[in-house]
Amino acid sequence: MTNRLSKAVCGTGLLSWLAACLLLLAAGGCATKPKRKYLLYPPPPDTARLQYLTGFSSGKEFFGQSGFSKFVLGQSLADKTVGKPYGIAARRNEILICDSGFSGVGIVRLDKRVLEQFIPTREGKMQTPINAGYDAQGNLYVTDTEREQVLIYDPERVPLEPIGRKGEMKPCGLAISGEHLYITDLKNHQVRIYHLPDRKLVRSIPRADDDGTGKLYSPVNVAVDPQGKVYVADPGAFCVQVYDADGKFLRTLGRQGVGPGQFARPRGLAVDREGRVYVVDAATQVVQLFDNAGRLLIFFGDPTITGAGATSLPAGVAVDYENVRYFEPFVAPGHKLDYLVLLTNQYGDPRISVYGFFQQP
Repeated sequence: MTNRLSKAVCGTGLLSWLAACLLLLAAGGCATKPKRKYLLYPPPPDTARLQYLTGFSSGKEFFGQSGFSKFVLGQSLADKTVGKPYGIAARRNEILICDSGFSGVGIVRLDKRVLEQFIPTREGKMQTPINAGYDAQGNLYVTDTEREQVLIYDPERVPLEPIGRKGEMKPCGLAISGEHLYITDLKNHQVRIYHLPDRKLVRSIPRADDDGTGKLYSPVNVAVDPQGKVYVADPGAFCVQVYDADGKFLRTLGRQGVGPGQFARPRGLAVDREGRVYVVDAATQVVQLFDNAGRLLIFFGDPTITGAGATSLPAGVAVDYENVRYFEPFVAPGHKLDYLVLLTNQYGDPRISVYGFFQQP
């Protein structure tokens, strides 16, 4: 009896000892885990205004996959990938990615933790989708340079009558502000402005009475600020052209060159609520941020590295106030996010980079 009891006690003690060892190993692992490095812009000792938060090239890479997630969600997470992204946009719980790699739109559903691919067929089929956005009713607009039309889908993804006829224009950039849809037209060197309720063309930029100072050469992307000013990325002029709400030319932002405040091939364009302007340069492969007076604040992105903060032929940029909460766990201590800055890279990894702009004290 004594021997059996001793063996039982020893067995129990051995199990306890093993459990304690496992706990110590886990604690040791946590203790020796390298401290996370945060990529801030500008770097210390300057006051940081922006941070690289995370990046991804597939749904699985971004959301991960585990037995626990499968148990909770009742399904396996789809491992969709990002191919060759250009335009990017966002609304609550969603990030839209125009992807010519699979001729469709990637939809990151943050609330459902999945990356989906919208690839319509027949009359709604996309050929080379470049930029996308939603109107207030939830209709999806996509510019397609190969179809030479602005494709439209209702909230149920049913294709509607597109804007434009074959040969009429070559749509590229897209912005929605109030009841107006702004489309850059590479073929006719202009920005076409449509009234959303009836989708009728109401005016274009430059205006017919322009004296030539506001001429557009290669208008690729467009953004509208809270005051209604229209910004047009024009790589043919190596600058961003700026117009007032009526389409009158105001000034240019930047000039030809590869230094700070200069552009070699301006592409993606976004404006935040304070009128700060983000401009992607596909040649220097960085993003430059200007204040509402046109002064350079910072630039970010690095084509010479791989991984976090890397840029490889960046194309589209968007400002996102709706989905901040999903990315707060990535924020460096002592900072609070104001909004997100979403960036596409047509090559390399990650294809999609997410930055955060800090609230200023």
